[in-house]
Amino acid sequence: MTQDLLYELKETTAFLTINREPRRNAISREMIAAFMGYLDRFDEDPEVRAVCITSAGDKVFCSGADLAGTLAGEEDDRLAGPRSYAALLKKMAGFGKPLVARVNGVCIAGGLGLMLSCDIAIARNDVYFATPEVNVGIFPMMVGALLYRHMGRKKAMEMALTGRRIPAPEAERIGLITRAVNPDQLDQEIQETLRLLTSKSPIGMRIGKEAFRVMSDMAFDEAVDYLCTALGRAISTEDAAEGMTAFMEKREPRFKGR
Repeated sequence: MTQDLLYELKETTAFLTINREPRRNAISREMIAAFMGYLDRFDEDPEVRAVCITSAGDKVFCSGADLAGTLAGEEDDRLAGPRSYAALLKKMAGFGKPLVARVNGVCIAGGLGLMLSCDIAIARNDVYFATPEVNVGIFPMMVGALLYRHMGRKKAMEMALTGRRIPAPEAERIGLITRAVNPDQLDQEIQETLRLLTSKSPIGMRIGKEAFRVMSDMAFDEAVDYLCTALGRAISTEDAAEGMTAFMEKREPRFKGR
């Protein structure tokens, strides 16, 4: 769709690579449009069971919006870029298949939104994360909705108000990422994570992801009742029957996504 975002299918995993290394892998409008198109395509493709998002090079995963392009425009059109970015975050939140971020470099500003919108984020332990928008007189607005859902309020506000760089080991401790690993172990960790994800029932994970997303803002009693109903949908699938049969027969299940 655009050279700003490269696509490759390896077995049952789709890899999307942010390909703007000379621009510190900044987000362009063309990249956002490509992301949206690919996610729609992957959601309908039964061959794709997981999506891994990474970037070119080994210095910057994503530096956020390309200010010269994404935020440029007339005064009444300055939110066109941010609105498309917000739409992408919402699409990623509702995506029915596992999203994995391979964080192979610094991740800041709007790049945090892409990373946090993934279900699992594995990062090199020598990178850092930051929301430096405050340094140029603005604030991590849409990213803030994700920060609040991954971290405590005090940590989220510290990031937003100070722009302090959070090293990857600290990011793991405070819930910003799933895991920080040695640089030479990153690809092995990603490969093993994707192996585990793509071996599971696609329909079971789709139902589960949707259920967790919907219940996240519910009161406890309502959430438990809603999840009980969702369990009913999950155990009614062919994959659930196959999984339980395989367990009883002491063999690996053969999931078909139905």
